[in-house]
Amino acid sequence: MADVVVVGSGPAGRAVSAACADAGLHVVLVAPAPRRVWANTYAAWHDELPPEPARHTVATRADRVVAIGTTEHAWHRPYAVLDNTALWQHLWRPDVEEVIGKVATAEHADTGSTVVLTDGRRLATAAIVDASGPTRALSGGRPARTPAHQTAVGVIVRDVDAEPLRPRGTAVFMNWRQAPDTRGGWPTFLYGVPVSPGQVLLEETSLARRPALPLAQLRRRLHGRLQEAGVEVPDDAFEERVRFPVDDPLPKPSRVIPFGATAGLIHPASGFSVAASLRLAPWIAGAIAAGLPAGPSAAARAAWSILWPPSSLATHEMRRRALRALLALPPDEVPEFFEQFFGLDERHRRAFLSPVPDPSSTVTAMASMFRDASWTLRSQLITGVVAPRRSEAHHGLGGL
Repeated sequence: MADVVVVGSGPAGRAVSAACADAGLHVVLVAPAPRRVWANTYAAWHDELPPEPARHTVATRADRVVAIGTTEHAWHRPYAVLDNTALWQHLWRPDVEEVIGKVATAEHADTGSTVVLTDGRRLATAAIVDASGPTRALSGGRPARTPAHQTAVGVIVRDVDAEPLRPRGTAVFMNWRQAPDTRGGWPTFLYGVPVSPGQVLLEETSLARRPALPLAQLRRRLHGRLQEAGVEVPDDAFEERVRFPVDDPLPKPSRVIPFGATAGLIHPASGFSVAASLRLAPWIAGAIAAGLPAGPSAAARAAWSILWPPSSLATHEMRRRALRALLALPPDEVPEFFEQFFGLDERHRRAFLSPVPDPSSTVTAMASMFRDASWTLRSQLITGVVAPRRSEAHHGLGGL
């Protein structure tokens, strides 16, 4: 019988598996392809990464970041792109047992749980962590409603070729200047980061839209933008495709402990989640290890209390309201929205984008942006931010 079964082998699943193993727990990790190295590009503000990943898993670091709403803003805050192979190796543990398979369901009893695979295999365990990403395999599955998705299409080109859109030594966090092939509709931005020495990812991104902006449309806009800037794309250039929900409701507390995207750790304003998962994983592992002597339910309650304390729930709800306000904006006002945000004091930008929950600082940042916005933008923000809506955040832990 395992102490913990972790479902999912993405960065969140690997992070919590490693942390649980480091805490002395017997860990079983279940995934269809647990040895697969991740294809997508992961990035974070360098100062938000835990010390060990910051030292050992960073592929590139840009000390100057450009953000463009309607004008250009230069931020001097290091931005890191992670080396996925190095991160995978950093999070791999030889004592984590790997099981190739797909999870069907879980059964719970007072003394433990059983994870049932689609082929009928059964894995006995004291605790379950669901890090299956948006699939939410053991956390209620996909919500019935249509989510807002972040979608993106990018290509990797030589840094010298990318210079018209991404000056050397910089990262382009967001460039909301209109792509030439936009033809109206929902706006998108260019994201540009160095991914390895001499190579740059240029990516056309829809931050959030319900329903999702199609990848084919993003591809047309990207290549139109690159062609206009004179950026040459090799015929064999790697293409990155991104699609994930950013506003799924939080899972209801249960004996299953969600983690990573499954748990709602995706930041609705940026789509970031890896830094949050890396920071939280040791705390979740410690809570499970401390709670298990009192039983599986106690371990789940302890982990949930670390995952979503009141301060995190409050911060999450405020950021979700900001996302609803963004989705309600007329398309031509979205760049102005970000122009206001990019112009905030650095402490306000940091507070709003941070993976660390801080309700007071988040409120202050939102209030500062509202105060400086035009009356037209204010009226749009009021609809999404102030309008009451039943919270999706919390259902109580007493039934665990």
